[in-house]
Amino acid sequence: MSQLNNDIKIKNLNHLGIIAGIIDEIGIVEIINERLGVKAQEKVSTGIIVKGIIINAMGFLSSPLYLFSHFFDDKPTEHLFVEGILPEHFNDDRLGKVLDRLFEFGLDKIFLAISLAACQIYKIDKSCSHLDSSSISVQGDYLICNKEDKDNSEPLPIKITHGHSKDKRPDLKQFLINLIVSGDNGVPFCLVRFPCA
Repeated sequence: MSQLNNDIKIKNLNHLGIIAGIIDEIGIVEIINERLGVKAQEKVSTGIIVKGIIINAMGFLSSPLYLFSHFFDDKPTEHLFVEGILPEHFNDDRLGKVLDRLFEFGLDKIFLAISLAACQIYKIDKSCSHLDSSSISVQGDYLICNKEDKDNSEPLPIKITHGHSKDKRPDLKQFLINLIVSGDNGVPFCLVRFPCA
């Protein structure tokens, strides 16, 4: 009778290895680290955390931030990222700080930098592009969005207001999203949010 080896650990990679490879090929981690910087005291860079967020999103799961690290419990993190990366590095405190830094820097700028890098790597033709917009209707109070504080240096989230509604609901507050995509394969270039006026 053979004895099972207790040192064997099984990890699930599934399709996430392909996604991690595409992230590495585009250079998303480097783009984010270059723009947001890397602090010496950080165990895991901002770029690696964003890579983890993308991999989690492509894992077709949605869970609160405090459960985020559990997603990686059965994943080969050292294969998906780099040696020394463990599931506990993706804790809710670290994720919250990274999301704040991304917002303060400007998600539109990061989105554009990543899109242009992808276009260069995959040789996407940028000579023709398409623009489309959508109005998103929302309900409730958004007091922080309606403040007109010129002395406040903190960036405000998207401005939510009344305006012409594509949903034919002028009674609801809304915001507008514009997306520019390439004529070649529809790769998104630029995502811009505007108040509806």
